[in-house]
Amino acid sequence: MTAATPAAAVPGSASPAADQTATLLLPGLPAAGPAACRLPGLGVIRARGDDAASFLQGQLTQDVVGLPVGQWRLAGWCSPKGRLLASFATWRVAPDEFVLVCSADLLPPTLKRLSMFVLRAKCKLADASAELAVWGIAMPGAGAEGALGAQGDATALAGGVALRLADATPGPVGAAGDSQAGGLARALWLAPPEAPAPVTDALDPQAWDWLEVRSAVPRIVARTADAFVPQMINFEAVGGVHFQKGCYPGQEVVARSQYRGTLKRRAMPAVLEAAAAPGD
Repeated sequence: MTAATPAAAVPGSASPAADQTATLLLPGLPAAGPAACRLPGLGVIRARGDDAASFLQGQLTQDVVGLPVGQWRLAGWCSPKGRLLASFATWRVAPDEFVLVCSADLLPPTLKRLSMFVLRAKCKLADASAELAVWGIAMPGAGAEGALGAQGDATALAGGVALRLADATPGPVGAAGDSQAGGLARALWLAPPEAPAPVTDALDPQAWDWLEVRSAVPRIVARTADAFVPQMINFEAVGGVHFQKGCYPGQEVVARSQYRGTLKRRAMPAVLEAAAAPGD
């Protein structure tokens, strides 16, 4: 779910008409081939050093040590109370190097606070947003694996690297008028800022936001930081939490929410009659 939609930020009750209302296809959705748009709302943190894997293993909700080179996974960073301070697409570039893609409005405070815990670890954290621009690519699901790789892969593409995301359906599968009922493949494309667009066709940024909502994968932004434990936004249901990896900040709270049934709120899709922003 995108940071631009209330469903991503405000857990609550689903509207019974949500899926029926969501059948409208936005202009700019790719019908035949891939399309792309720049995503200035995302930034990049680089973690590099002999202890980069072990340091991130002790901070994030994902099993970073077990992540193979050339793969990426969702990960969260929690407060001691188990509330998500940030969410990342975490790509293992090399045994001692990781790239973390997060909401740009969270990057400066996240980098500053995370750096406080490095101490003597051989790990250098840096803002790499000036080195790597982030684009979104969407294309029909058929044949997408050949271009974008399988979900979870980091695949070389057009002078950059594509991180294959979860697919999204623009509207309910099989809905009347939904010409993309089979779903659209999505990827984040990371490349130097001066690199040309990875594909010829342009994607409407609003269409990308809509596909992010339909993917059901949440993203933390500044206004929703420190507001929800992972399960409140279904982060564990989309692979953002590894429950066997060991300790990290807030791990006891997250585990208790999972195994003791203490969770009282969940994110649900909703249709609103007026515009809203995350945190409203």
